[in-house]
Amino acid sequence: MAERQGQAAVDAVMTRIGQIVMLHHAGDREEARQRFLGLWAELGEDGDPLHRCTLAHYMADTQDDPFDELAWDLRALTAAEELTDDRLREHEGALAVRALYPSLHLNLAADYVKLGRTEAARTHLRRARGASEALADDGYGDGVRGAISRLALRLGEGDASRE
Repeated sequence: MAERQGQAAVDAVMTRIGQIVMLHHAGDREEARQRFLGLWAELGEDGDPLHRCTLAHYMADTQDDPFDELAWDLRALTAAEELTDDRLREHEGALAVRALYPSLHLNLAADYVKLGRTEAARTHLRRARGASEALADDGYGDGVRGAISRLALRLGEGDASRE
């Protein structure tokens, strides 16, 4: 019974994150940002790494300041480094840990481009490219690989997404 209650709590947090993401995608960026901040305060810096990774990953997209966006993307990466595949399997539909890294590093590369830090952007782009082998051949994987390729072109590296 306790295991089912724990699973329900996990699902409830992920559901709340999903609801906030939908709010953001509907155009209410400020409200989404405020709700993410409230949920982050509930989770705490030492909360479940899956929750922190997911929330920080989406919270970064609500930021107006590129430095704030970078800070949230770094939080997402830090939380991902604490995750295990066993923990991810507890959440229905979750990816393997290694499949999170291409997107996390891609976001960091894009952040560094915005900040004019080209070498840091290239470093994270290489990491995203290297980690992309963990992606499935599906819509998500294709989307991330496509974004890696587009950023590589923007950085003058040609289409190097399949190196």
